[in-house]
Amino acid sequence: MLTSVKYPVYKPLLGGNERKYVDRCLDTGWISSKGEFVSHFETAFAKYIGCDFAMSVCNGTVALHLALEALNLGPGDEVIVPTFTYVASVNTIVQSGAVPVFVDSLAATWQTDPDDVLRKITPRTKAVLAVHLYGLPCDMERMVAICRQKDLYLVEDCAEAFGTLYKGQHVGKFGNIATFSFFGNKTITTGEGGMVVTNDVVLFHKAYHLKTQGVSPTIEYWHDTLAYNYRMTNICAAIGLAQLEQADAMLAKKRQIADWYQEGLNDLPLVFHKEVPDTKHSYWMCSFVLNAVEGRDPLRRHLKNKGIETRPLFYPAHILPHHATGQCFPVAQSLSARGISLPSYPELSIEDVNFICQTIREYFSV
Repeated sequence: MLTSVKYPVYKPLLGGNERKYVDRCLDTGWISSKGEFVSHFETAFAKYIGCDFAMSVCNGTVALHLALEALNLGPGDEVIVPTFTYVASVNTIVQSGAVPVFVDSLAATWQTDPDDVLRKITPRTKAVLAVHLYGLPCDMERMVAICRQKDLYLVEDCAEAFGTLYKGQHVGKFGNIATFSFFGNKTITTGEGGMVVTNDVVLFHKAYHLKTQGVSPTIEYWHDTLAYNYRMTNICAAIGLAQLEQADAMLAKKRQIADWYQEGLNDLPLVFHKEVPDTKHSYWMCSFVLNAVEGRDPLRRHLKNKGIETRPLFYPAHILPHHATGQCFPVAQSLSARGISLPSYPELSIEDVNFICQTIREYFSV
């Protein structure tokens, strides 16, 4: 029986100015949602991905909710979303009052199937939520074209896609509005946190108004709409700024780890999640799907017994109790049942990855 985890799926790298910046928050007393690091982090993040506006929030889920609310999506509106995604992508649609309409994924990339998007558009469709899953981008050329042709909003869920590029452009710049997550297992983290980004000044101000309890910009403590407190603290922003300063190095190391895995697993009965033309994979997670579904859980148990933590790919949202539809999405269901994510934190060495690959090989050699 496994008594300890030697290789967790992920742990953050906190080797930069995190402590220095947090100490500055403590020394000055600016520990809540006001303070220098909030604006510094937002400005630096917008510059890094190339967007005009970036607004910090307290986590990635509320970032999505805020984006949908800023677009005035609500009862009677349909939002197209892949069923193969983290549940927050779907929960926030329901929380906004709209209806999620599920689509399948592409077997080769695990991303949203644009042809299925076209099939699911109805007169009630108001938006498409494109999720850049596991660090690889959707086909944004097609997604943008569909949304322009059908006059739909395009929202990008970039929670897992910091550092992900499509045709040389960072994701988050293609739609009307986009969101990022900085949870502890993300490439850059604030512990809990998120970001809403857009090039639309009207959307930015609408989202900001909603995030700050609908307070008037001119009258103190006057609130003119039902809104939320979705603010990020100065301490979280301080950590985020320090993380952003190390982003290029962390992304390069994660790419190297992915290369090591692909070399170590290249002749086994599995398919590694990797880049396709016109994309740059950020390798938020190093993941693969087995050729045979029955091998997934026994392999995970084998790795666990050697101190190697793994995680399954997401369950399709349409089979979860609160989103169940009775539909069948064969690609999403197959990927989910066969997929494994491996340890991918930046401190892994080539010796660590070789050990993990050798342990996987042991399973297949039995």
